[in-house]
Amino acid sequence: MGKQPEITPDHPVCSIARSLEYLKDRWTFLIVRNALSGTVRFSDFRDELGISTDLLTRRLAALVDGGILEKRSYQEAGSRARLSYHLTPAGGELLVALGALQQWGDRHCPPQGGPSALRRSRSTGGTLRVAYVDEEGAAVDLADVRMVLVRPPGQG
Repeated sequence: MGKQPEITPDHPVCSIARSLEYLKDRWTFLIVRNALSGTVRFSDFRDELGISTDLLTRRLAALVDGGILEKRSYQEAGSRARLSYHLTPAGGELLVALGALQQWGDRHCPPQGGPSALRRSRSTGGTLRVAYVDEEGAAVDLADVRMVLVRPPGQG
C-alpha cells in the first residue's frame, strides 16, 4: 500500500484503525465506490458525487498517498493533459469492504425502492453475498465468527 505510518498513539497497531487513516469519511468511501464502478476522471467524480472541487482534490490526493488510487496522465485531442485516477490492486480489494457495507445497509437500513447497486458474478451473472470463508472456501455463518484481539485494550 502507500506510506506506512509509524505505530504511535496517532497511528495505532490495529489494522482497522490504520485502514481508517486512509478511509476517513463518507466521501472517501463514495469515491472508491465510483472508482470500483469505472469512474476515473476528476470531473466525473465531481459530477456523479456532487462533491466540491476542493474536497475532491484533497480526498483523491489522500487516496493516491495511501496507495489506493494511482494517477495517470491522459490527453484528448485539442485539450491539455489531465490526470485520471485508477484503482491499484490494494484499492480493488476494497470491493469486499464496500460490498459488506452495502449488504449490511440493504438489510438494516434499506432504501425505498430497493438497493442502489447489485452484487453480481461477472462470469455467471448470479447474485453474490459477502461472507467469511474458511480455509477450504466454505462460507461460515456469522454466529460462528468471532474477533480475537491479540493486543491488550488501549494499545490500538
